[in-house]
Amino acid sequence: MMPIDSKRLFSSALLAGALAFGTAHAYTLEEFTFDDPAQHDEFRDLIGELRCLVCQNESLAGSQAGVAQDLREEVYRMMREGQSRQEVVDFLVARYGDFVLYEPPIKPSTYILWFGPFLLVGVGGFLLFRTLQRKKAEPEQDLSEAEQARLQQLLAKTGDHQD
Repeated sequence: MMPIDSKRLFSSALLAGALAFGTAHAYTLEEFTFDDPAQHDEFRDLIGELRCLVCQNESLAGSQAGVAQDLREEVYRMMREGQSRQEVVDFLVARYGDFVLYEPPIKPSTYILWFGPFLLVGVGGFLLFRTLQRKKAEPEQDLSEAEQARLQQLLAKTGDHQD
């Protein structure tokens, strides 16, 4: 009979191994097989061009989110059924919007995605320029005699402490 610590260690190692194997298997692309290597390549290219809805900055191919796995399976099923690349993309865009595409088309509903960053940089640059111009236009005011006297007192005190 094994001591209690050894049993705990063994069961913990077994659990960790099972979890590691389960997650490694859950997110592999090897489970998606096609009879035609060209169709397999097209599948890999397509899921590389589609955005994970949860991760937002990862493709379906690279994401480990459960939603990404579901979408990979949906794309796989549709391609196995003989649907074209464009039919798959059209279905996903109709269901999830242009956001599912890494490069959404330029149209009124996506103008903010395409031109928003340039607009923000432009507005920020304008505000910075305007602020600097105002600062430059304001004349620097000299210190009053009372302020100059106070400054001299403070400087004298700091000079005394440095000795």
